[in-house]
Amino acid sequence: MTYNFDAERWLARQVELLDGRLRRGELDEEACRREREVIELRYEQMLDRLDGTFQLPGVKGAANGSEDVDDQAGDR
Repeated sequence: MTYNFDAERWLARQVELLDGRLRRGELDEEACRREREVIELRYEQMLDRLDGTFQLPGVKGAANGSEDVDDQAGDR
């Protein structure tokens, strides 16, 4: 499965939408600043999840390149 999510593009789009709300008067400067902080926090949390190392169940040492495989994994 391919995961083609672009987190930087997501952030840029969110900031663009927020700037539009500010220009239209839907938010004042303070509200815009608070909203941006929330967006940036969500972005950082997203990066933490996306940058994690994925390990297949039953494969030992996948993160360090080890070839150890749990032969019993299919029996569970």
